[in-house]
Amino acid sequence: MIKNLKQSFFQVFAVTSVWITLLLTIFFNGQTIALNYLWNLIGISAIFALLFGVIYSGLWNYLTLKPITNILITSILNIVGGLTSVWLFSSEMFYFIAPWIPGMLVLSLVLHILAFYVYAKIDAKKKAEELNDLVKNKQ
Repeated sequence: MIKNLKQSFFQVFAVTSVWITLLLTIFFNGQTIALNYLWNLIGISAIFALLFGVIYSGLWNYLTLKPITNILITSILNIVGGLTSVWLFSSEMFYFIAPWIPGMLVLSLVLHILAFYVYAKIDAKKKAEELNDLVKNKQ
């Protein structure tokens, strides 16, 4: 489990770092950035890696909490991590989107609930097919 979470952390960290670098190249092309700002980018990559590489994976694959608990935890941490990342990227952008935080929370909850039920349905169907295949192979 720890090995998988560590690998997942570093994969998400690397992809996020490349993604942010690409965004900076597109939107800030030709502008110089302070060397200290790179630490903000590393922070954003670390937040994404913790959220999507460790917390999501750990909650949904290894822990046995109730689905509503997982949904609440992931929704809240997703918003907190996302807003922190936006603040690290640009405090002006953070203050611009701050009035919409309550709507973001509601949207995050709704989308996490929908994603969970879609995933659960697909997963149940996949497991049923695997069990049917095992039964067929035993006969």
